[in-house]
Amino acid sequence: MNIQTLTLGPLATNCYLVRQDGCSRVVIIDPAANSKKLLAALQEQGLTLEAIFLTHAHFDHTGALRALHEALPAVPIYVHPADTDETRNMSHGNLIYTDTYEEGDTVRAGALEFTVLETPGHTPGGVVLLCGEYLFCGDTLFAGSIGRTDLEGGSSAQMAESLRKL
Repeated sequence: MNIQTLTLGPLATNCYLVRQDGCSRVVIIDPAANSKKLLAALQEQGLTLEAIFLTHAHFDHTGALRALHEALPAVPIYVHPADTDETRNMSHGNLIYTDTYEEGDTVRAGALEFTVLETPGHTPGGVVLLCGEYLFCGDTLFAGSIGRTDLEGGSSAQMAESLRKL
């Protein structure tokens, strides 16, 4: 598997371009910001965007969504249904989606298969995506820490349960 990490936006959010080795079909996980940089990376590497997956809908993970959707309107964008409420998810108007996914759903892109694990706590619709031996955690887990639970929709109790699950 080929995983390219781009650190984007004012909060230095990790955005991932993920594809099978030798394959040109790619997914973007958490397009944090700078759609021009993301589109340039796709073009420079000869990649075809198959889907966009969101681990949650906060602005620092959705900053490039609208521009990516305008440039590539046929590309599906997935988010958990509990994070689709624009009035409380802190996406600052960036959220746009075409599909939703929930616990146990499997989404495919190219030769890759991602399993959705619900991990509420940071947001009600937080998810972790499992692909092979890789876990894309969004703001559920950090190196040495966990995501905040004091923001709108956050829950320390749900985060504790999500961490037990993982």
